[in-house]
Amino acid sequence: MERQYDVLIIGGGVVGSAIAREMSRYQLKIGVLEKNLDVCYETSGRNSGVVHGGFAYDCGSLKARLCVEGNQMMDQLSKELGFRFIRCGKVLVGNTKEDMETLERTLKQGEKNGTKGLVIIDKEELHRLVPAVVGEFAMFSPNSGIVDPFNYTIALAENAHDNGVDYYLDHEVTGIKRGQDGIYAIETPKGTFYTRWVVNSAGLGCGKISDMLGIRGYKVIGSKGDYIILDKRTGPLLPMPVYPVPSNTYMGIHVTNTTDGNVIIGPNAETVTDFSYYGVPQRNMDYLAESASKLWPCIRKGNYIRNYSGILPKWVDDEGVIQDFKIEIRDDLAPCAINLVGIESPGLTAAVPIARYAISLMKEREELKPNLDFNPVRTGIIRFAEQTKEEQARLIQENPDYGEVICRCEKVTKAELLQAIHNPLGVDTMVGIKYRTRAMMGRCQGGYCQMRMEHMIEEELGKKETQVQYARQGSQVLFGKVREAEEICQEVQ
Repeated sequence: MERQYDVLIIGGGVVGSAIAREMSRYQLKIGVLEKNLDVCYETSGRNSGVVHGGFAYDCGSLKARLCVEGNQMMDQLSKELGFRFIRCGKVLVGNTKEDMETLERTLKQGEKNGTKGLVIIDKEELHRLVPAVVGEFAMFSPNSGIVDPFNYTIALAENAHDNGVDYYLDHEVTGIKRGQDGIYAIETPKGTFYTRWVVNSAGLGCGKISDMLGIRGYKVIGSKGDYIILDKRTGPLLPMPVYPVPSNTYMGIHVTNTTDGNVIIGPNAETVTDFSYYGVPQRNMDYLAESASKLWPCIRKGNYIRNYSGILPKWVDDEGVIQDFKIEIRDDLAPCAINLVGIESPGLTAAVPIARYAISLMKEREELKPNLDFNPVRTGIIRFAEQTKEEQARLIQENPDYGEVICRCEKVTKAELLQAIHNPLGVDTMVGIKYRTRAMMGRCQGGYCQMRMEHMIEEELGKKETQVQYARQGSQVLFGKVREAEEICQEVQ
């Protein structure tokens, strides 16, 4: 296996995959080392899926600048890459004089940052936009929107792969050494890789990788946010995200519509040191529902279908104050290493501008030749349920597998699942297939389709039943046959 690269990117989340895609515009041999079994198992897939307007960040900050840039290019990216994006707008709802003063400051900050269309609206206009909301007035951001974070991240990765980038999943970086020849040796449990350039886009692991590069001293804390997902029948009641008036450091618990018609409640914000625990205690769910109901009183436990949580990697100073994005090259400590630290919200919105900023630092140090064969277009999996009856009939005629529905809640067909199972990145987990098709994302959460999907993975990829994993290493769906276990028990007796 060829393990010599021009660039190795550590981390294949939305930012790492955006960097991979943008670098593939140039004549470079690029590889991505991702510790998980897919590209969106951590922060990139565990968020609100909101495309921010850029008004919430300090003037002059990278967060503000790159967020505004990312917002402006999202329509084109969605068209090129085939992921879901809806520019539905967003409201920040207030009730008191103090709320109004905060919203006016937020609006002015947004205008300085380059956010377009911000306006204070009265109660009548607020309720015209969001009839079910509770509030006296709001700041309306018409250019904010929502995106499918799974599909966006996957689309970036697949397009990067189509343009020649090698993805190595389940390759956690355990050590980095730089030789006298300037070549970095990147160590993983599955072997050592060599590269002229290295990019630290490790998200929650950015501090650890920065230390490995010799750039020490960054304090990275985790901000854990919990969420509740509501059934699609609540979707028509929420046409756009509804936020409370923000504090200096936190946007507050909000309700967000999704590109697929669900509603998300959350997040709260808890400082954590364990970056691997994603449990959601009942008390947190109750708190989310109680808080969000003050804004949008349409929350019923009968509509809960799932909960989840995400962790943001926040770079803080010695006093605990959250810092701006850090995107740097330290020629004195780690030449030819692009170090990204504290890439949290609005990282999803700003992913491509972050990538281009990182590449601009590289261009200051060496000439990059354009890749004339670069293709910006990625064709995703067609969603059968969303096609016209005529188009559905045509698809079934061409491929009878479109006529067999496997996931009834989301109406996902066998043809779609087969395309997901044979995805370009080689992801073979249950959740990987779920993220690419929405199978198991409906009201029953896989109660009907999960085992049929598992069996399809076995058949298509030649796996034994005990080899199919749900999401991570060690998460086998099946451990053996019950009948065999019963026979063993009888023998013991």
